[in-house]
Amino acid sequence: MCVLTLFLFQDQYDGIDKHTQSGLDLVERYIKFVKERTEIEQSYAKQLRSLTKKYAKRGSKEEQDCKFSNHGSFQEILNELNDYAGQRELIAENMMTGICVELTKYLQELKQERKTHLSDAKKAQQTLESSFKHLESTKKRFAKEWAEADKATQQAEKTENDLNATKLDVEKAKTHAHARTHTAEECRNDYAAQLQKYNKEQNLFYYSEIPQIFNKLQDMDERRIRRLADGYCQFSEIEKKVLPIISKCLEGISAAGAKINEKQDSILFIEQHKSGFERPGDVEFEDYSQGIKPATSDSSLHPPKVRAKLWPFSKKHKVNLHSDSCFVPPSCSPPSPFPPGSHPLPLSLPLSKLQRTPLSLCLRELNRSVKPRISTLKILRKPCLVTAEDFSHLPPEQRKKRLQAKIDDITKELQKTQDQSDALEKMKGVYEQNPQMGDPSSLEPQITETAQNIGRLRGELAKYETWLSEAIGGEESVNTINNNTHVAAVDQPHNIYTEFDDEFDDVQTPIGQCTALYTFEGNSEGTISIMEGELLSIMEEDKGDGWMRVLRANGEEGYIPSSYVKLAP
Repeated sequence: MCVLTLFLFQDQYDGIDKHTQSGLDLVERYIKFVKERTEIEQSYAKQLRSLTKKYAKRGSKEEQDCKFSNHGSFQEILNELNDYAGQRELIAENMMTGICVELTKYLQELKQERKTHLSDAKKAQQTLESSFKHLESTKKRFAKEWAEADKATQQAEKTENDLNATKLDVEKAKTHAHARTHTAEECRNDYAAQLQKYNKEQNLFYYSEIPQIFNKLQDMDERRIRRLADGYCQFSEIEKKVLPIISKCLEGISAAGAKINEKQDSILFIEQHKSGFERPGDVEFEDYSQGIKPATSDSSLHPPKVRAKLWPFSKKHKVNLHSDSCFVPPSCSPPSPFPPGSHPLPLSLPLSKLQRTPLSLCLRELNRSVKPRISTLKILRKPCLVTAEDFSHLPPEQRKKRLQAKIDDITKELQKTQDQSDALEKMKGVYEQNPQMGDPSSLEPQITETAQNIGRLRGELAKYETWLSEAIGGEESVNTINNNTHVAAVDQPHNIYTEFDDEFDDVQTPIGQCTALYTFEGNSEGTISIMEGELLSIMEEDKGDGWMRVLRANGEEGYIPSSYVKLAP
């Protein structure tokens, strides 16, 4: 019965051992699961940050584009997405610290506690088994001694009844039987005591020790289950805590898309690229069949003198922007170049009329009337390779804006430097009143440097203000001259201008000589290449835009940067 009881206990012990180990394995599996989830979140956040960094704009040109609502909204979307990535990283961090780290510590405690309880149960079982073995040993000894005593008693009785036995033999047999009986009685008492002890230990084992150990294991397993359940809930709660911020990020993305104003973007683009140039005047008809007639004054027919640029029909220009129009040509009809009441001359003249006019005079008139306009069209195609300090390479409106922006920057820097100078002077006064606080002479280098910076900034401010006033005055003079001419769109085939330009280049005479200081590669349309030290003939001087037209010794003519040459005395 006792052996069967121990076997039943062993079965329960093994079942409890397997069940508790299975629970610990589940906790460990859940920890690994959360770790892999955090790795996924961190990888996702890292990829999102790389994505936002890849598409985020950097540099001055990108900052200019961000002034448009559609560009700026995209940057806001990238910022919100970057914040969203930060929340994913926060989820991963909280899961790692709140679940993985805490559960790992708790798992180690559970393992140690389980090991202790199972060890106590094993010791109690081993103690009971040892007591049972001792009981069996005393029982066997008692059985053996009792059998020997019974045998000795029977031998004494047989000897006593034997007529041939002597008295000494009888006494000896009785003494031996008495001794064996006494030993059997002692074994019997030992067996009874050991049995009583074992029963007591068995009751203690089954009614006290083992139930307590199993209750502790049950409590441990229930605490494990409850802590694991909290970990399950925590897995969701951690993400719920950041959902409001994630929702704000998503709302920010929606708001960035909703606040885009396409009309405002168009107006901003117009303001940024408004040139301030007036529209070109009409090309007037020159009647060479009626003899030599003086052409109109150079002031009205030579737009390059006032640098009034025409509509850019070159392939390099996609759009023309004026001070009062953009994207579409004027809707009004251009004024007629003929006086009221007169009849326009025919476009095709009889050959007899042309034969009566000297060819050289016709060429001269064509050169005076057509070629200046061809030069004006070339101005539109000249590349801007040299950036002038006074921004003279820009159109009037853009130049004024850049000059004003430069003045604002210098003013801010000047104010900052002035505040720094005032602070140094105050500190010097404090040092003079309280020498223990510092040496006033130690501030002299900083005060001197600050004063020099203030003088430099004031000089730059005066320089840019002068350029701004010149730009405003120059624009007014240009507008005055252009307002005296007719405003119309020029729509002449480009090949006609090229033909005249190539055919009558030899009519215009150079106005000066210059020497190339640097080598220039004229890769753009309208420019030519020059070599360092080359002697060039000036065909058209710089009109303030940083370019001049020159003629090479091989007959090649085109535009070059004015700063690349030195004028001959």
